[in-house]
Amino acid sequence: MSISLDHLERKVEQILAVCSSLRSENQALRAHVASLEAEKAALTQKIDITRQRLEALMSRLPDE
Repeated sequence: MSISLDHLERKVEQILAVCSSLRSENQALRAHVASLEAEKAALTQKIDITRQRLEALMSRLPDE
């Protein structure tokens, strides 16, 4: 009986360790996703500004 309880205790400890590890990994991944979303927003804004500048330049070109 004691052996099976020890075995069960080790298994529970392993599960808790895995859960803790996954929780940490999930938190790191969420932070990384947030960082990538911020970078994407900044790049999208740069693209929009560049597009507007190009359109303004093109409108000043004489028609052929």
